Amino acid sequence: MDQDHLPNVYLRFLERFPEIAEAQGTLARTVRETNPFDERTDRLIKLALAVGAEAQGAVRSNVRKALHHGATVDEVRAVALAAITTCGFPTTIAALGWIEEVVAAPADR
Repeated sequence: MDQDHLPNVYLRFLERFPEIAEAQGTLARTVRETNPFDERTDRLIKLALAVGAEAQGAVRSNVRKALHHGATVDEVRAVALAAITTCGFPTTIAALGWIEEVVAAPADR
């Protein structure tokens, strides 16, 4: 995946704190390599966590990555809908909005 849709604040973080970014990347890879889930499931789980945290950037990123790893748009939407009873209606509606914006974006993402 390319860096075209990375927020400027994150790109500046990478420039300003390369050692910390590298350490965080190593941690993320280590966690990923030790979990029992395939990439698709891993991204759907991370999407659910991002929805619950109301983390717009993380929702968008994990939607893109889940779709890239074979999740369907319906599965991605289902993750947001599952948040209704745990995280609340406003959280779910916000997440669905972010999901739809990513889904509607040009396919060259």
